[in-house]
Amino acid sequence: MASPYDQPYRGGFDGPEHRFALTVYFEDTDTAGIVYYANYLKFMERARSDMLRAAGIDQRGALEAATGVYAVAEAHVRYVRPAKLGDDLVIVSSLEEVRAASVRIQQRVMRGDQLCAEGRITAAFLTPDGRPTRQPRDWVERFETIRTTPKEHA
Repeated sequence: MASPYDQPYRGGFDGPEHRFALTVYFEDTDTAGIVYYANYLKFMERARSDMLRAAGIDQRGALEAATGVYAVAEAHVRYVRPAKLGDDLVIVSSLEEVRAASVRIQQRVMRGDQLCAEGRITAAFLTPDGRPTRQPRDWVERFETIRTTPKEHA
């Protein structure tokens, strides 16, 4: 019999922002108990993947149908303050720009109301052979709808 604890955690949208919570585990830290800098990119990747899922974007289906896949084309990260072992974090993601063959996503790694890191990621939509191609039109429309949705909680 399945337990409710057998289901993976899913984030969700609060207006135009996607929120994804996680806890910093030992594997995420260095010997001083501080999150290793590259792991912020992993946290952001998990949040972006969950954001796409929550938006109804079927990346796996697109991959299996050989329609195309997203690949990070550019990443800028600014580290503000360290997150530490045991911290509960929320990655807040928002769509900054939607273009024909790419999307730019702004992400903030928050510990409560404190900013730990922020990133701006450009994901290009690529054909199976790695060439940029237009995103499916319905995906672009979903992104634009999300981008212009008013925030529910002030």
